[in-house]
Amino acid sequence: MLFSSYTFLFQFLPVTVLAFAAARRHSPRAGILVLAGASLFFYGAWRPVYLLLLLASVGVNFGLGLRMEDPLRRRAIGISGVALNLALLCYFKYTNFILDSLNALTGAPLPFVNIILPLGISFFTFQQIAYLVDVMRGARVERDIVSYTLFVSFFPHLIAGPLVHHAEMIPQFKRGRTGRSSVLAARGLAIFAAGLFKKIVIADNLAQFVSPVFAHLDAGGGVTTSWAWLATSAYTLQIYFDFSGYSDMAVGLALLFGIRLPVNFRSPYKATSIVDFWRRWHITLSRFLRDYLYIPLGGNRLGEIRRYLNLLVTMLLGGLWHGAGWNFLIWGGLHGLYLCINHLWQAWRGGRASKSGLFVKIVSWAITFVAVVLAWVFFRAKTLGGAWQMLSSLFGFDGGSSAYASPGILRLMDLPLLVGEPLLLTIGGSAVALALAIALGLPNVPQLFGYREYRRAPERTNFVRWRPNAVWALLSALALAISLFGMWQRLEFLYFQF
Repeated sequence: MLFSSYTFLFQFLPVTVLAFAAARRHSPRAGILVLAGASLFFYGAWRPVYLLLLLASVGVNFGLGLRMEDPLRRRAIGISGVALNLALLCYFKYTNFILDSLNALTGAPLPFVNIILPLGISFFTFQQIAYLVDVMRGARVERDIVSYTLFVSFFPHLIAGPLVHHAEMIPQFKRGRTGRSSVLAARGLAIFAAGLFKKIVIADNLAQFVSPVFAHLDAGGGVTTSWAWLATSAYTLQIYFDFSGYSDMAVGLALLFGIRLPVNFRSPYKATSIVDFWRRWHITLSRFLRDYLYIPLGGNRLGEIRRYLNLLVTMLLGGLWHGAGWNFLIWGGLHGLYLCINHLWQAWRGGRASKSGLFVKIVSWAITFVAVVLAWVFFRAKTLGGAWQMLSSLFGFDGGSSAYASPGILRLMDLPLLVGEPLLLTIGGSAVALALAIALGLPNVPQLFGYREYRRAPERTNFVRWRPNAVWALLSALALAISLFGMWQRLEFLYFQF
C-alpha cells in the first residue's frame, strides 16, 4: 500500500486515525494496540504471506532479547541473534547475487532462485540488529511485546525508513500524548502534504527524463552527452525529492499519532564536503553505520591507516545494504574513497575549512556536488555496462546516437513526436534547474515547519516559517490537491527496492 495511493489516503488512513483517537481516549495501551494492528494490516496488504515473515522476525528477536537478561548468556545470544538476522537478510536479498557472481567466476551452471524481496526487510532487520546489540551493551530489555511489535512495524517508517532506534520510539508509544493535539495534527498534515508534493509533482515528473535513458543504456544503447547529463542530473534530484518526500510523509503521518520520528534529510545538496553530505543525507542510516559498524571496527582509534580502511569497509557494506549488485558496491566504494580523500584534505589543511572564503566554499560545493552526481550513475544503472556507457557519454567519449531518444522518450511521456528533441531537452533542463533551485534555495521541510532540532531555531534563519493558520492550511490543501491530480502515475518510491 503506497502512501501516494487513493486507497491509503481515503480508506486506510482515516479509519486508522479515527480508531486510534477513540482508543486513546480509553488508554495509551489501547492506542498502541490499534496502531500495532493497523501497521501489521498495512504490511500484510502488500503480500499477506510476508506478514508471517515480519511476525516471525519480531517474535524471535523479542524472545532473544528476553533471554539476554541473563548476563552470562547475553553476548552469545546477542551474537547468534545478529547472525540469524543477517542470514535472513542475505537469503532474501543476496542469494541470486552470490549465485550469479559464483557463476561468472567459475562458469558453473548455478540455478536462479525466484525470490521476491520482502518490502522493508533491510529496515526492520537493521532496527532489530541495533536493538540486540544495544542489549548486549547493557541497554534495558523490552518486556512488552506489543510495544516492541509497534517499534518494528510502525507503518509510517516500516517500508522505507527512517531507521529508528528503540530508545527513541518505545517511550513515546507508552506515554500519554503531550502538547496540543490539534496543532500536532495540523503540522503533521502539512508536512505530509509537502512530502507528497515532493514525490508526485517533482520526483515523478523528473523520472520521465531518467527511466527511458538508463533503460536504453542498460540494453546496450548509447546517448548523446546532452541526454546523458540531463538523465543523470534529473536522477540526482529525483532520488532526493522521492526519498526525502517519503521521509517527510512518514514524519507527518507519525505526528498524527503524537509520535516524533527523527529527521532524515538536512538539505544534502547544500553540502560543501562529502563528510558534510553524509551528515545531511539519509541521516539515520549514517547513524547506524557509524554506531554499529564503523565504531565497532575501531573507528579512528587505531591509527590513520586503519581509520581509512574502516571508512572504506563501512561504505562498501553501506552500498551493499542498498542492493545486491556490483553497481551498489562501486557506489559505496566511491563514497568511501571520497570520505578518505576528504579527511586527508582536512588533515593537510589543518582544519581551516571553516575559515574559507566564499569562493572556496563555492568551489568546494561544486566539487562535492559533481562527485555525488557521478556516483549516482552506478546507483541508478541496472548493469555495469549501462553505468560505464553513461559515464562515457557524460564526458563525450562515446556519445552514441540520439536517434532513439526523441521517439522513445516522447512515447513514454505521451507527447506528440512533433515536440522535437531540442524542445524536450529544454523542458527537461528547465525542470532540473527548477528542482535544483528548490533544493538549494529553499529551507528543507523540517526547517520550514520548525520540526525537532529546528523547533527553536532563530526566526532570522528562515525567511518563512509554518504557522497553524488559514494561509498555511490553504497552501497545504493546494499542494495536496495538485498531488492528488498527479497520482494517476502510481510510481513506487525508489527506496522500496532496498
